[in-house]
Amino acid sequence: MTTVEDPADPSHGTEAAFVTGAAGGIGVSVAQILAERGAPVALADVDAGAVRSLAAELRAAGHVAVGYQLDVRDSEAVRDTVDKAEHELGALGTLVNVAGVLQVGRTTELSEQQWRRTFAVNVDGVFHASRAVVERMMPRRSGCIVTVASNAAGVPRHGMAAYAASKAAAAQFTRCLGLEVAEHGIRCNVVCPGSTETDMLRSMWTDEDGLRATLDGDPAAYRVGIPLRKLATPRDIAEAVAFLASDAAGHITMQDLYVDGGAALRA
Repeated sequence: MTTVEDPADPSHGTEAAFVTGAAGGIGVSVAQILAERGAPVALADVDAGAVRSLAAELRAAGHVAVGYQLDVRDSEAVRDTVDKAEHELGALGTLVNVAGVLQVGRTTELSEQQWRRTFAVNVDGVFHASRAVVERMMPRRSGCIVTVASNAAGVPRHGMAAYAASKAAAAQFTRCLGLEVAEHGIRCNVVCPGSTETDMLRSMWTDEDGLRATLDGDPAAYRVGIPLRKLATPRDIAEAVAFLASDAAGHITMQDLYVDGGAALRA
């Protein structure tokens, strides 16, 4: 674990937020919106340079932010980073699990290494961060955890078995955790994005027709399109996360919020 930058001014009265995967598309927007709404933010990402840049941008805008290089697969490093964040920023009131990787390919084509890496980041990482943070929240009898999963957690996707299975596991873990810690006043919820304007989505497009195919759907892969006829922006997902982390969602726990323009056709 490496501290990338110290906060500009750690003196504050608002509980801090810890965001994993903070240097990626959705993670950046989550960090920005939580900072805008007054929370000191601990930014954790495996990309030290990107997380350093984001922390500096937030501090330049007048927010309290500190960046940490962190691989969420390393449970000891996660605990150390959470300890460091509470020392520098104060009590953590919010954890947002955003860190994730995408592995596409038919099941028969996936290597064991690809499968294990997907679960190590998307599931083990959520477990490591949630456990480390919730242990600190429980004595305070307050806090909230939001896990960013995917609409693929609830809808089968062709060529996405590893990703979909890992996101389903992360979502169910978060709901189970919510049941365990409800008596301590801690809420745990899941945000399930659909196709969102990020590098992860663009990596799935093989040609210039990628956007059209995403909006229209792909009958050959048994995939419907997006009824709203547009991609989500990272800010769309961050707004949903911020809502679930806010007092306005004070009686919401163990729920999944799909933010996918209707693509999952959820009942």
